Amino acid sequence: MTTRKLYAHDPGGPVWEIPAAGAARFGWEYEDGRERLLALYQKGKDKQWDAGRRIDWDLEVDPYDPVGVPDENLMIYGTPYWTKMSEADKRELRRRFASWQFSQFLHGEQGALVCASRITESVPDLDAKFYSATQAMDEARHVEIYSRFLHEKIGMLYPINPSLQSLLDDTLRDSRWDMPYLGMQVLIEGLALAAFGMLRDTTNRPLPKQILTYVMQDEARHVAFGRMALRDYYKQLSDAERREREEFVVEGCYLMRDRLRGTEVLADFGIPQAEAEELSERSEFLQFFRKLLFSRIVPCVKDIGLWGEGLQRAYVEMGVLELGDSSLDQLMRQDEEIAEQLDAERFAAEEAARAAEVAAAIEAGAED
Repeated sequence: MTTRKLYAHDPGGPVWEIPAAGAARFGWEYEDGRERLLALYQKGKDKQWDAGRRIDWDLEVDPYDPVGVPDENLMIYGTPYWTKMSEADKRELRRRFASWQFSQFLHGEQGALVCASRITESVPDLDAKFYSATQAMDEARHVEIYSRFLHEKIGMLYPINPSLQSLLDDTLRDSRWDMPYLGMQVLIEGLALAAFGMLRDTTNRPLPKQILTYVMQDEARHVAFGRMALRDYYKQLSDAERREREEFVVEGCYLMRDRLRGTEVLADFGIPQAEAEELSERSEFLQFFRKLLFSRIVPCVKDIGLWGEGLQRAYVEMGVLELGDSSLDQLMRQDEEIAEQLDAERFAAEEAARAAEVAAAIEAGAED
């Protein structure tokens, strides 16, 4: 079955084209590189993995409750709409919200794949080209993973959210080589990391926990890459050039915040758009979730040197300014440790099961 037949809504034409802008850059220095970035490139090579083998795709998933998060997280929980729903409707609502959320993850990862390829083409430094090439492979793997989960385990997809599409469009149309870094590595990847982490830490379903944990291990490197490259470059910019980047960040943050409504799903249950937006604004969980989503973006923006008055005012209005003092390095270390711990637990269980099988076979042979 083709993907188009699984979309809850018509996604539009088969291909979305964005006119390419900017230049492909070649460099003739092949030995001189930044030690930290080359070390990250080595780590990117060492950490490559096969999604078909590392993830246990045989695990069962209930398509009508694929993530297992509490119903209280749904923005219409406790409203008259929720009260009137049958159990079948509630099951379908859980399925559609999970489909919508993972569909945005999928589309965002395809955007990350395109941006990583664009960075490889346009960044002037060879060490950055090296690392972005490993990231392109990572992003291809993430597209494979989320696509497989949606096709095989949920059986439904949603088109790309307009706000995410708009930010990708702005990022890829800009001819300046640093903008794919800023739009993708800092904004989209930073928000994705926080969203993945929220689900990773709340789901009680083994398969989505594996997926989110292992994808986050890759994404932590990608955000580190953006920080390294942009921190050095932005020190060289004029005040006017930095303000342009800060305005882009502010607009992108508002777009990403508005992306999180999920009103497309509520419309499927006959809830008018205006009322769906009002319900999302009143949802205490969604307000908390939105703030948490900026926990990776705000400290990264501050770290790379974009911290002007206009940007700070926007973060005050969003209620996230204090997140600028968070430790990104600590969060990234936690992502790595959680993935390593999950591997250790899974492999230990597999070794124990194999040992039990061997012992049973030896015992059966002795009895014979």
